[in-house]
Amino acid sequence: MSQTAKYLKDYRAPDYRIPEIRLRFDIHHDHTLVTAEYAVEPQSGAGDLRLHGSAELVGLMVNGRMLPETEYRLENEMLVVHRAPAQPFTFSVQTKLFPHQNTTLMGLYQSGGNLYTQCEPEGFRKITFHPDRPDVMSVYTTEIHADKARFPVLLANGNRIDGGDLPEGRHFAVWHDPFAKPSYLFALVAGDLACTRDRFTAADGREIALEFYTRAEDQSQVGFAIESLKHAMRWDETRFGLVYDLDIYMVVAVGDFNMGAMENKGLNIFNTKYVLADARTATDDDFDGVESVIAHEYFHNWTGNRVTCRDWFQLSLKEGLTVFRDQEFSADRSSRAVRRIRNTALLRRHQFPEDAGPMAHPVRPASYVEMNNFYTMTVYEKGAEVVRMYHTLLGEEGFQKGMKLYFQRHDGQAVTCDDFRAAMADANGIDLAQFALWYSQAGTPVLDVSGSLNGQGAYVLRIKQSIPPTPDMHDKQPMMMPVKIGLLDDTGAAVAFSLPNSGESVTEAVLLLTESEQEFVLEGVNVNVTPSLLRGFSAPVRLNFPYSDAQLALLLAHDSDPFARWEAGQTLFRRAVAANEQALTRQQDLPAHDALFDALAHVIRAEIDPALKAELLTVPAEEELWGSENIHPLNVHHAREALLNALAVRFQDDILAVNLQAKSAEENAAVPNPYDYYPEQAEWRTLRNVCRSLLLRANPQEQMEYVFEHYDEMAKNMTHEWGLLAAVNHVDDPRRDALLARFAEKFGEHALVLDKYFALIAGSRRDDTPAQVQAALQHPAFAPTNPNKVRALIGTFARNNRHFHAENGAGYRFVAEKVRETDALNPQTAAVLARTAFSVCQRLEPQRRALMTAELQQLAAWDALSKDTREIVEKILAG
Repeated sequence: MSQTAKYLKDYRAPDYRIPEIRLRFDIHHDHTLVTAEYAVEPQSGAGDLRLHGSAELVGLMVNGRMLPETEYRLENEMLVVHRAPAQPFTFSVQTKLFPHQNTTLMGLYQSGGNLYTQCEPEGFRKITFHPDRPDVMSVYTTEIHADKARFPVLLANGNRIDGGDLPEGRHFAVWHDPFAKPSYLFALVAGDLACTRDRFTAADGREIALEFYTRAEDQSQVGFAIESLKHAMRWDETRFGLVYDLDIYMVVAVGDFNMGAMENKGLNIFNTKYVLADARTATDDDFDGVESVIAHEYFHNWTGNRVTCRDWFQLSLKEGLTVFRDQEFSADRSSRAVRRIRNTALLRRHQFPEDAGPMAHPVRPASYVEMNNFYTMTVYEKGAEVVRMYHTLLGEEGFQKGMKLYFQRHDGQAVTCDDFRAAMADANGIDLAQFALWYSQAGTPVLDVSGSLNGQGAYVLRIKQSIPPTPDMHDKQPMMMPVKIGLLDDTGAAVAFSLPNSGESVTEAVLLLTESEQEFVLEGVNVNVTPSLLRGFSAPVRLNFPYSDAQLALLLAHDSDPFARWEAGQTLFRRAVAANEQALTRQQDLPAHDALFDALAHVIRAEIDPALKAELLTVPAEEELWGSENIHPLNVHHAREALLNALAVRFQDDILAVNLQAKSAEENAAVPNPYDYYPEQAEWRTLRNVCRSLLLRANPQEQMEYVFEHYDEMAKNMTHEWGLLAAVNHVDDPRRDALLARFAEKFGEHALVLDKYFALIAGSRRDDTPAQVQAALQHPAFAPTNPNKVRALIGTFARNNRHFHAENGAGYRFVAEKVRETDALNPQTAAVLARTAFSVCQRLEPQRRALMTAELQQLAAWDALSKDTREIVEKILAG
């Protein structure tokens, strides 16, 4: 089946503007009639009006005249109106929708008897016929008619301007959004929902109504989300000078949702996962997720809504920038150091492999087949790192100058990544032309660094940059990037230096790398030093420096930069796992890892931030430990497990002492309830859960018995409960099954908690996990139409390397089968599952590569495979 690609180079401005749109939704029990009336302004004289759409067409009118079929054609989801008027005209189209049959969760769909929309990126065309492209921006007025008893709540974008009762038990509401927006930001909700209200006083003195809509039984769980929203609104006013612009801000939570949330202007629709939270049902990580996503979608009001994307190739313009903003918000709310480490770990675990595989693409893709497939870690997380590099290069003051100029120039417009870069450059009088390569070159740059004293009172750093070939481009040009560095002496103390012609002595500097090979002279250095490189993860690159184990241990123990300290430990962990893998392959005794364990002894006993200590004790994920090719996933798995077991046994007494210290700190905190969510308490619980996991490894049967006997008194909140279950989840003991069964029964009415249950089942290293996953598919709470459930069970199993990469290929067959079943219901969810599971195919060792390839070939041979999933599968097979 041929796939039609769209190319950035082919962009052309729209032939027609649509400055105003009036929509009317007549909702009935088994269908919805949609009437769309457009004010159309031709941009280049008469011609064909081309509109995308897949809804059932009922009728068309131009300037009030019904069009006969001879004046238009409809084929391949494209409506072409022949010889449209050359002067401004009114165009009306009526469509008929069947939301209860829509399992794709795009366009207008039904969930739990209520109606919701999801229009990003191209869902509006499932509702009506429209250009459905981001650079066609309109002022929307939306009128909704429905049965009042069944649909008492009627919501759309903007401010409500009218409403009332109608004959036959129906009612209506009219919403008007005064800010022009693209069709992907349109939203509508109709249903029987409970509303939790609050207010926010904006910096300009206006009172903003805050309304959160949920199922009635979930209403008690929205308090934290409301407070998170108010924190985000105040932070955006303080840090960026951005004030909310409508009279009302609404959030609607729905359990059936493809994404995390959607920033529709004034009417955000959220996955329940990122709204509902209380200490009984949500972990500290869940609370963090709610706060982050609530903030992210709110920040989109300016970076995405008021200034939006010209075309979908520019997706990172809004997403990368807004991820950076929500990361900064989270860093200002709690430990900045730990947030930076976690963001980096996420990037390395998911985006670096994306850059190294068949799905590699630039932050601004040059082409796409299905736009849904470009909501990727590269666009979001690497895009955020690109924005962060602006901030590192320009500083807070320079970055804010660039942001102000960006809004001055482009408020109310649909623009490009180049427009953002130009604002940063012009506001600061700096040439950022070379920096544009970050948007057009895929792949993770590699920095090979060496350093030495030159005998003339200076330390010389030599940096060589390279970018591996990717499927879209072989030869790459040198990038502009900031490299933040420091120096430590043999005692771990910072060493001062100066850059040539600066005259200023510093202990940290940002070096600007612009060439393939570059030399930096750090003057005033007369002692042996260990360089602290890429501090704060100042650029999204891989770094190679010939550190000795002793130098890494020095950095881990003493570096003042938390990221550099963590990175030294991660490097030691990587070396230890690699040494274990080699020993296991050769059937030799495992190495002692003295340098690593000596450094960890210092970390365990250090008086440092508990969350940072937890990060320093965390071994890299298996995916981070894989090489670039010929991967043996189970060899890495066993080598990592062996290191964790050795660490647990070596430090059992120390870890027990740390756990008791953390327990005391949590329980004796000066807070109303130490088990509710507070950032400081969360840090101690993070450390406690790391300790629990290690203690159980050191003595599994004794710890299993203790957890089973004292579970109820230990499970003070969901963070504790999850930590306990995650620790025992891999133990081959019937008491583990009993605890999970009790957990599922206890929270049988809580869909989000049952997602945790499914994730535990699918993530276990036990031999019987594949059988337990098969049984979980029959669980009454598992629904193949619900993306959260599919991600929790099938998605987690696809990341369970022990079982997914089973030598006989059974894991590959199972997930491929589920991809096909899911694709028939929801192509977007299926495509993400296929990408997550199979992108590693061409990097596997030959036997597993052949097994995975066979499953992918069978998927590709299925004629009914959606274009979403087909694009992923064919790219992986092409390598």
